Amino acid sequence: MSREFRPSPWLGRFALLSAVATLLLLGIGGVVTSRGAGMAVPDWPTSYGYNMFFFPFSYWMGGIFYEHSHRLLASFVGLLVVALTRWLGGRASRRPLAIIGIIELVAGIVLVQMGPDWKGTGHFLAGIGGVVLLAAAAWFRNVPAPKPLPLLGWIAFFGVQFQGLLGGLRVVLFKNEIGIFHATLAQLFFVLICLIALLSSPLWPRFRQWTAPSTSGFRGLVTAMTGIILLQLIIGATMRHQHAGLAIPDFPLAYGQWWPAIDSESVATYNSQRLEVTAQNPITAAHVVLQMIHRMVAVLILFGVGFVTVRAWRRLGSKHPFTRICLAWSGLMLVQATLGAATIWSNKAADLATAHVIFGALSLALGGLASFLAFQPSQQVQPVITPVAGTVPRASLGQHPSGAMGTI
Repeated sequence: MSREFRPSPWLGRFALLSAVATLLLLGIGGVVTSRGAGMAVPDWPTSYGYNMFFFPFSYWMGGIFYEHSHRLLASFVGLLVVALTRWLGGRASRRPLAIIGIIELVAGIVLVQMGPDWKGTGHFLAGIGGVVLLAAAAWFRNVPAPKPLPLLGWIAFFGVQFQGLLGGLRVVLFKNEIGIFHATLAQLFFVLICLIALLSSPLWPRFRQWTAPSTSGFRGLVTAMTGIILLQLIIGATMRHQHAGLAIPDFPLAYGQWWPAIDSESVATYNSQRLEVTAQNPITAAHVVLQMIHRMVAVLILFGVGFVTVRAWRRLGSKHPFTRICLAWSGLMLVQATLGAATIWSNKAADLATAHVIFGALSLALGGLASFLAFQPSQQVQPVITPVAGTVPRASLGQHPSGAMGTI
C-alpha cells in the first residue's frame, strides 16, 4: 500500500531555518566586502594551513574573524541544503545522492593527486562528497514532497555547491568578476530557498487558494519590478567588488551637481578628494556613471513598487494578502533607499553598507515570491447543483452533459 505525502510543519520550519541561515550568510558576506576582508584568509579550503573546522580561535582577529565566520556559516548552510534536498526528495533521492556523493568523492581524491593547483578544489569536492554520502545513507523512508519541491531541492543542492566553489575560486584566483557573480548568485539562491520555505509550509494550499484568483493582473508589472531589483543588486555588487561604492561621496547631489562632470580632469580631481578609507584603486569615469545609474534605478524601483502597491490596494482592498505583501515590499524599498543614502552620508560605514545588502536581498526575495503568486493558476471550485424536488436538471432538457443536443 503506497504512502501519501502529508504536509509536516517540521519540514516548513526546517526550510525556514535554511532561509534564515542563508540571509545571515548574505549579511556576513556583506560585512566581509564592506570591511575589505575578502582576502584576510588567503588560502582555501584551508585557513592558514589549518582545516577550517579546527582553525584556532586565538587567530580569529580583525578581518580573519569575518572571513572565517563566513566560511563556517557557508558550510552550515550547505549541510542544511543537503538535508533539505534529502527530505524533499524522499526515499527516491537516496540513490541519486549516493551516486553523486561517490562521484564527488572520487573526483576530489583524483584532483588532490594532480598537484597543488588542484589540491584545494579536490579537498572541497571530497568533503562535499562525504557529506552527500552520509545523507544518502540516512534510512528515512519518507515519501517525496509534491511537485515542484523535489526539483527545487535539487536545484538548491547543486546551487549551494557551485556557490561554495565560486567563493573558493574568488580567494584562489583573486578575481573581482568572480566576486560579482558570487554575490549575484547568492541573491538568487536566497530567493530559491524562500520559495521552498513558502511551498513547504502547511499553510501554502490555503494561501494559494486565497490569492491565485485575484493576482493574475499583476504578473507583468510585479515580474518587471523584480527583474529591475535584480539588476540593481548586480550594479551594487559590481560597485562593492570594484571598491567604487563611494565614487560619488555626496547625496542627493553628485559632486555638487545633478549630473557630475566625467572628463579626465574632473575625475583626477575626484580621486584627489576621495575620503573612502577602503579604496584600493582610483575611480574612473565608468565608476561615476555606474553610481549615477544605481541612483536612477533606485528611484525607478521606489516609484514602481509604490505604483504596484497602490494598484493592489485599489483593486483588491487593504486586507487582501497580496496587498499586504505589496505594502511590506514598499516598506522594504523605503528602508533600502534610506540605508543607501545613509551609507553615503556615513562615508560607507560597514554596518550600514551591510544592512543595505541584507534589505536588498529581502526586497528581491519578496518580489520573487509576489511574482510567483501572481503566476499561480486560479483554483475555482465548481458549484455542486442539487436538483430541487419536482424539477429536471438542465442537462436533461434537450442537451446532454457532453454538450451534444439530445432528442425529446
